[in-house]
Amino acid sequence: MGVEIERKFLLRGDDWRPLVTRSHSIVQGYLGKDDKATIRIRIIDGTDAVLTIKGARADGARPEFEYPIPIEDAQAMLPLCGDDVVQKRRHIVPEADGRYWEIDLFEGSHAGFRLAEIELDHPDAEIALPNWIGEEVSEDSRYSNENIARLGIPPR
Repeated sequence: MGVEIERKFLLRGDDWRPLVTRSHSIVQGYLGKDDKATIRIRIIDGTDAVLTIKGARADGARPEFEYPIPIEDAQAMLPLCGDDVVQKRRHIVPEADGRYWEIDLFEGSHAGFRLAEIELDHPDAEIALPNWIGEEVSEDSRYSNENIARLGIPPR
């Protein structure tokens, strides 16, 4: 079983930009969500696609199952998501310890919104926060991509 352990932060400044090693265009839509699970379709760079099922978050972790699917299937499923879609450009910033930051710059109807995430091996893992990392929003469900898709950008 896959497990997702991530921390999520708002961004402060643009000092991360020179550190980017690669970027991807992402469109993701949400097929379903309830208290038990979220089902997501993701298209990456218009050429690759994955179906992801995420369980409820508990103690900083949540079950995550991700499967590659044909791009044609993902493109056919995306309209089933209705308006529950986000578009973003994901920039990758590596850390010296082998982990990496994912910097999401939202586009489309969520343009201008920015988030940084880092995946961890353990919920209590120590991380050094770069100067461009702002307020932590890991435990605030308003900052989940599925809620941003459904409810819009959280007010600040």
